[in-house]
Amino acid sequence: QVQLVESGGGLVQAGGALRLSCAASGTIRSINRMGWYRQAPGKQRELVAAITSGGSTNYADSMEGRFTISRDNAKNTVYLQMNSLKPEDTAVYYCNADVTTHWNTRAAYWGQGTQVTVSS
Repeated sequence: QVQLVESGGGLVQAGGALRLSCAASGTIRSINRMGWYRQAPGKQRELVAAITSGGSTNYADSMEGRFTISRDNAKNTVYLQMNSLKPEDTAVYYCNADVTTHWNTRAAYWGQGTQVTVSS
């Protein structure tokens, strides 16, 4: 079993910053890509940013320059530093990980989500 646990969400004023964390645990052999997605009310879930085990990153256009994704491979943890937050960044943020288990099965896992609310 693999679990992803997110933390760091909350309420912040526009222009403020938050740092999200997501720790993966369980029967993990390796994690390739890790990413953050978000879903606002009434909208589809969208990619925020992703990072490979080698450190290659990609961002959604609207987040690049404000958000920074990073990871600690030794801790199986991915981070999302969010700066210059805007009310339109309000959403539930989900962690995603492409995991190969000890039994050599490979699957994508999701965290439970953490709420980020940006007030104007």
